[in-house]
Amino acid sequence: MGKQTNKFSAADFGKETETTNENTFYFGQQNFKWMLIGLAFIVVGFLLMMGPDANTIDGKLDPNSWNEDIFSIRRIRIAPLFIVIGFVIEVYAILKRK
Repeated sequence: MGKQTNKFSAADFGKETETTNENTFYFGQQNFKWMLIGLAFIVVGFLLMMGPDANTIDGKLDPNSWNEDIFSIRRIRIAPLFIVIGFVIEVYAILKRK
């Protein structure tokens, strides 16, 4: 029988295969920046939606009166638009590659 040789020499013992130990985290700095921008849009949208309810006049609850401010453009159109834009930015931030 022939001499059997080992693929690995004594010098290779203890060496690990070379792997790059770079940042393996999926999100980078740009992702977090976009996430914060999206979160800011969502928070501003909810803040724009705040206000007195339908039966509040001058800060007092009056069941016999009606407050038309609940149908303002700010609460019906602008605030939900900010929230939807915020969620779209969040999706972009999550799907964006480094």
